[in-house]
Amino acid sequence: MIKTLSIVLLPSEAANDAIIRRNIAGELDIRARRITGYHIQKQSIDARGRQPKIILQLEVFIDQPLKPLPVFDPELQNVANAQPVVIVGAGPAGLFAALRLITLGYKPVILERGKDVRSRRRDLAAMNKEGIVNPESNYCFGEGGAGTYSDGKLYTRSTKRGNVQRILQLFVHFGAAENILYEAHPHIGTNKLPHIITAMREQIIACGGEVLFDTKLTDIVLNGDQIKGVKTANGISIDCKALILATGHSARDIFTLLHHKDIEIECKPFALGVRIEHPQILIDQAQYHCTVRDAYLPPASYSLVAQEYGRGVFSFCMCPGGIIAPAATNPGEVVVNGWSPSKRNNPYANSGTVVSVDEKDFAAYGFTGPLAGMQYQQMVEQNAYKIGGGKLVAPAQRMVDFTEGKVSSTLPDCSYLPGIHSAAIKDVLPEAVSQALKLAVADFGKKMKGYFTNEAVLVATESRTSSPVRIPRDKETLQHTQIKGLYPCAEGAGYAGGIVSAAIDGERCAEMAVQFIKI
Repeated sequence: MIKTLSIVLLPSEAANDAIIRRNIAGELDIRARRITGYHIQKQSIDARGRQPKIILQLEVFIDQPLKPLPVFDPELQNVANAQPVVIVGAGPAGLFAALRLITLGYKPVILERGKDVRSRRRDLAAMNKEGIVNPESNYCFGEGGAGTYSDGKLYTRSTKRGNVQRILQLFVHFGAAENILYEAHPHIGTNKLPHIITAMREQIIACGGEVLFDTKLTDIVLNGDQIKGVKTANGISIDCKALILATGHSARDIFTLLHHKDIEIECKPFALGVRIEHPQILIDQAQYHCTVRDAYLPPASYSLVAQEYGRGVFSFCMCPGGIIAPAATNPGEVVVNGWSPSKRNNPYANSGTVVSVDEKDFAAYGFTGPLAGMQYQQMVEQNAYKIGGGKLVAPAQRMVDFTEGKVSSTLPDCSYLPGIHSAAIKDVLPEAVSQALKLAVADFGKKMKGYFTNEAVLVATESRTSSPVRIPRDKETLQHTQIKGLYPCAEGAGYAGGIVSAAIDGERCAEMAVQFIKI
């Protein structure tokens, strides 16, 4: 007999097999020895009460052997001599598009402007220690894309877009822990993602696919209104009938290339603001209603939303036990992002806290046309660099000081390795963004005890929340509305927001590209 049920336990109890079995027996009114085993189908935390609880949804086996979970088979095959499909970008969308093409019998050829994971680390170290930016190899560009070094959060609401469980199973197949299959907010960790990404690349090559690093797309070759091929900065020309454009949200040169070739792109609203860092203990105390966090609970996170002056203001990419990292893609700009290791054991919690901006904001600074949002974004990042004083040092201000218009006389310790410089955040951000943010952080303090404090520091700028452009495509075929065989994909094209949704979009674009090739 197999039963499905939910039980609610204290955190320490949820880590104890004997207690779990005892609670199952009590819930089903049977003897514990009749339980031969169980599988966890979903695990979540309920922290609404004074005592946080763990909710386990279980598949329980009674009076029969525990049935092992099915072994996931990605159905990969050798495609060395198959028809090629070119993919630009080796981020989540590009890698999962490549894996899907292999299962469908087509050869992926990935062009990645940046370096492989191992080589990329040297460029990240140069950013953190010396403030030097390599425009082709940084936190955004390189094997795995921004996702490799942006925490590995796998939570998504994109269930209508594709098979989320398949994406998670593929991550496990390539080395992720199995708990991502059932945790409500799965997370891999930046320290583990590089090994997983490397395993994916090695599998793609073993199946006959190609992954070309230090290979920057410089031109898209057309035959009328149809893709004919691509050209790269290192002189490579490749003919192809289908091109999956999975460049990520920071590939400004690609957006400019499309615009100059009269390939339609559109200006898109996005969100811009700061990254706010608290001591993790303050977030734990607020969310878990405790003085000291239970050792069986993970570091606490939060999600906050407000409407100020008719604008949405929200927390974004919350990183408990994390660090703030430099995410600029060009010299002369300051961009910050956040990530956490798998254990989330750093003493700080940080979150992007951003304000929605649109065409009216861009036009107020003289930016119009399809690239207006991109130009506005770049303006703010360059302003942050000037105020920070160079070498990726970021402007920063204590939270209460920010709302009271005081430049902080001192700054708290901060995880941002290039360093922070005391400045007025209002001088960094556009006035409308700064004003909305000022009201929002005070409102957030009313919603979450301990949030509004001068122990928190605002670090500018968090500006790469999503792409500032959208590359239009047909809803059914996913093809560009103007160019046959061109598949704008995932975050860079304005159609995804995170690792899982980007991976799903990559798979869908691969499937549609194959259908087009077969015609």
